[in-house]
Amino acid sequence: MLRNGLYIIATPIGNLQDISERALSIMREVEVVACEDTRITKKLFALLGISLSKRFITYEDHNEDATTQKLIDIINSGQAIALLSDAGSPLISDPGYKLINRCREQNIYVTAIPGACALITALQLSGLPTNRFMFAGFIPNKDKARQDLFSELSPIDTTLVFYETAPRLLKTLQQAKNFFTKRKIAIARELTKMYEETVYGSIAEVIEYFTQNEPKGEFVLMIAPPREIHQYTLDDVRFQLQKRLGETSLKTAVKEICEQYNLNKNETYAFALELKNESSPR
Repeated sequence: MLRNGLYIIATPIGNLQDISERALSIMREVEVVACEDTRITKKLFALLGISLSKRFITYEDHNEDATTQKLIDIINSGQAIALLSDAGSPLISDPGYKLINRCREQNIYVTAIPGACALITALQLSGLPTNRFMFAGFIPNKDKARQDLFSELSPIDTTLVFYETAPRLLKTLQQAKNFFTKRKIAIARELTKMYEETVYGSIAEVIEYFTQNEPKGEFVLMIAPPREIHQYTLDDVRFQLQKRLGETSLKTAVKEICEQYNLNKNETYAFALELKNESSPR
């Protein structure tokens, strides 16, 4: 028997096999399901073989304020509610934080059942630095708002992550080129699905690719930090490697230098090993 409360459940972003056993168990047991689109969620339940004899309540941007207390009242009556988005992890560029805050204020049990998330999956595939990143959500539709966003974020020393739609992708990239010209970017689409694809390169290269290959599906756009474009020489790398090798392990030194200069790990490891052997007593 589930404890009455709010269960934030991540659902697959494409591949149904990505649902967790814990998520399935709770989805079967809850009496009420709060979701963005009841049609999409009911279809998911049917595909997973879960009974539809539950109460499905629409919870999205337009009715978030009005529905929040309604859901809390249901929980206080002794029932358990599952909060789901159309796909992936709830609250990531989706409504929900007001509900969580209200639950906290009223001492209502809240827990999250982790799982698929397009943001994290895309970062893992990107080849860009992941030790620091900033998720900026969906890119604005209007040119001025998009330009203001890029201008605000371009100096920040971290990997930038956005969500974008297929119809707007090329227009967004053309405008991004004015702010991130020399940076590498990665674009991931159709994650975990049959046509999953990650495209990596300069913005000009990625624009050319999607000009020749019509954008389709949902996109995650990732932009390398500004420090990635800093100029450096082999002597710079040699000096920093030798310094770190004298202070820490080979593995740690290589990891830090690769992140600092965006270098290939295997090549840097071989170079570091060579330096270490040179400095070792004969």
